[in-house]
Amino acid sequence: METPSGGRSHIEADAHRALATEGLACAEVTDALGRAHRHRAHVTGLVSPVPTRRLFGRVVTISFFPTCAERLGPEEFNFGRLFHQAVQGAASDPEHTVLVMASNGYPDVSLAGGTKLSRLTNAGLAGVLTDGRLRDFDELAEEPYAAWCSGEAVAWGGGAVTPFQANVPVVIGGVGVHPGQYVFCDSSGAVFIPEADIDEVLETAHQIRRDDAFHRTAIARESADDAHGTER
Repeated sequence: METPSGGRSHIEADAHRALATEGLACAEVTDALGRAHRHRAHVTGLVSPVPTRRLFGRVVTISFFPTCAERLGPEEFNFGRLFHQAVQGAASDPEHTVLVMASNGYPDVSLAGGTKLSRLTNAGLAGVLTDGRLRDFDELAEEPYAAWCSGEAVAWGGGAVTPFQANVPVVIGGVGVHPGQYVFCDSSGAVFIPEADIDEVLETAHQIRRDDAFHRTAIARESADDAHGTER
């Protein structure tokens, strides 16, 4: 599949990149990135209110921090303020922007729920991904965006963590994530792709998919006499 050339605007290019993810799986994108870089870039074990809803776009971030009312007053450190600060710093249009929230060591704590995350619908974001938990899966399933997290929560998390910084590098599942990078997520996992590599990675991922289809056809023709295999 053809990927964008350098002459297009960010918005046009990201729209074409989103189309270029059609038919791809996280494993193929991860393998494609692995041909260019050796660092770990994938995260597994995420769940969603709608597991069939894939997620792709440029990253904006909110980093959470252990709650301390004395140092982190709610007038300044609150979800609404940090959300709008993150979105205003986005490198793409909202439709191709993904909010990534880092729990910073609190994967079993809720970072947000249906009410707070209704801002994503209002802003038109593609979705949210976090290594923490989210509440109100029934409500999130009714929203138009994709939501991926470590699990569903029932308890409010504000007593444990507070929104702290917007659009700073974060760590998600051991993976370093920078604002402006791309994320691709489906039911098998998520992979974070550097901005400079996105077009090559998507092109390579489609080639990997074509190669796999070729090998499946060859395997289907194997017999006991000639089946030696070439898979690693």
